[in-house]
Formats: sequence, structure tokens, C-alpha cells
Amino acid sequence: MWLEQYRGTASRPELRVETSELPGLGLLDLLEGAQAAVLVDAVHSQSEPGTLLRLENEDLVSFQPDAQSAHGWGVAETLQLGHSLYPSLMKCRIILIGIVGQQFDPGSEISPKVREALDEAAKMIEREVQAQL
Repeated sequence: MWLEQYRGTASRPELRVETSELPGLGLLDLLEGAQAAVLVDAVHSQSEPGTLLRLENEDLVSFQPDAQSAHGWGVAETLQLGHSLYPSLMKCRIILIGIVGQQFDPGSEISPKVREALDEAAKMIEREVQAQL
């Protein structure tokens, strides 16, 4: 998972980029005090592998408790708990760019369909970062 986070003032925002394999509840600590965050993660979905999803706060809260990322307890569940534990998190604008995965077994390589989607995912991330700055 990648986390791009913005802090600072409107005239001088601060950008921080974090990578985390299995953030779990540690994601909440990374988000604490942030004004906005772009999260990137592999997701399970009925959509075709390689499909890119863009979800915002309100989309994430609509996920069912069994919706998971490729790494166990999903971002949506973590954020739902975070809203209870960290009321300030409600002020953070969160965007999740999800890449629908195909192979989730430990040690499995990125599938060709997912690999083909990476360039477009990078462009989506760049657009989101630019929009926040």
C-alpha cells in the first residue's frame, strides 16, 4: 500500500509519501493529522483484474465488513474503526485508488492484466496528487 499524505497550509502544502506492506491499524497513525490522503492498494472485486477503482470517503464507508484488501483486513474496515477511535480522521479527505488483483497467494507475481494497468494507475495517482496540491 502507498500512502500519499498532505499537510501544511493552503499556500504551502506538505507532501509525504509512505509505503507499507501490511499497515493494518498502523494506517490510522499514518493518517493522523492529515488533511488529505491518497491510498493505493490491490483489492478483491468482481471486476476484471487490472480494473482501476477510485473511491472516496463515502464510498469506503459503504463497504461491507468482509470487503478486504489483498493484505487481510481492508482499508475500508480500518477507516471505519478509525472514525470511531480518531474523530479528527473524519476531516481527512481520503481517496483510494484500488487495482483489482488476480493472484493473491503469498509470493505470487503480478498478473499480466494487473501489470498492464500500472501505467494508468500511476497517472491516476499523479492526477490526485496534483489536485490536492
